[in-house]
Amino acid sequence: MTGIIADTGFLVALFKPGEKLRAHAREFLRDDRRPLLAAAPVVVETCHFLEPREKAGLLEWIRRGAVAVAEVPVSAYGDIRALILKYEDLDIDFADAAIVWLAGKTGCRSILTVDVRDFSAFRLAKSRRFELVRWFDGTR
Repeated sequence: MTGIIADTGFLVALFKPGEKLRAHAREFLRDDRRPLLAAAPVVVETCHFLEPREKAGLLEWIRRGAVAVAEVPVSAYGDIRALILKYEDLDIDFADAAIVWLAGKTGCRSILTVDVRDFSAFRLAKSRRFELVRWFDGTR
């Protein structure tokens, strides 16, 4: 699959007006037209950081097709459990483990994240790395 996986930090930057990376996120989307993909747990995690109107804006944006949301079936929980144990030293959360699982299922390795340290450490099949898409100065 071609496109880019969106992580929580990128989505929060888009929808939280006071976020310091907001202009960078908006500029990236204006200039890059690749389709976006997010794991459903990332949407839930993003909503945790947003105010009600910001959440509504995110959900409307998704409803309009700006990002494809991949549900994580219960059948994937075994794989996600294994990822949580594999990366327990990094204290990987469910949303990040779901992203690693999703990348493995779709073959999409490009990611928009602020979590450079962890996504530099996570590995996919055949020891492949995520491609950290440059959208702000802290991304390689």
